[in-house]
Amino acid sequence: MPAAPLPRPGAASTDARRPAADLWRVDLRELGRRAGSMQELDRSLPAPEGLRVELIGVPEGAPVQLHLRLEAVMEGVLVSGDLEAPLVGQCARCLEDVEDTLHLSVQELFAYSGSTTEATSEEDEVRRVDGEHLDLEPMVRDAVVLALPLAPTCTDDCSGLCVDCGERLDDLPADHSHDVVDPRWAGLAGKLTPPPGAPGGTNPKEN
Repeated sequence: MPAAPLPRPGAASTDARRPAADLWRVDLRELGRRAGSMQELDRSLPAPEGLRVELIGVPEGAPVQLHLRLEAVMEGVLVSGDLEAPLVGQCARCLEDVEDTLHLSVQELFAYSGSTTEATSEEDEVRRVDGEHLDLEPMVRDAVVLALPLAPTCTDDCSGLCVDCGERLDDLPADHSHDVVDPRWAGLAGKLTPPPGAPGGTNPKEN
């Protein structure tokens, strides 16, 4: 029997040629359905669009590292493990750029079609095995978005912005302040300022 042809140097791998959405689908034929069988899954997958909240999220296409274990159980496939993803956003207090890495643990049961779990659960209560595949993207999307902070900060003690000049307070001296005049008194304050040369005013002839 002739040996399978070796891939040409520089040729794209099968995974690289697959659409991004398909990369998140896992083929279960190797795992099988015998309860207790397990399969390790280590993948780096491109983040799908919209993996974010208002101020922070995972950039589309950024690598999401998955370290998962797939275990066949009576009702379906139990997926558990860890994921890592880079975060990019803005500080909610001072609007500075924020970069971080999200570390999460996940565990989800994907139910077989026709199983008791599938039959007795509402559509949005359980994830389902699709034939011989399961789709990891919805599980990862829910886990990441729910874990993202709604008000991220660049540091835990970020002081925010000066309400008068808009500069970042942590970059300003400790005695930074502004003389604020009530606009209702601004006109009167101008009238009360002594003109140059008057007693209490500035004499332009003085050295």
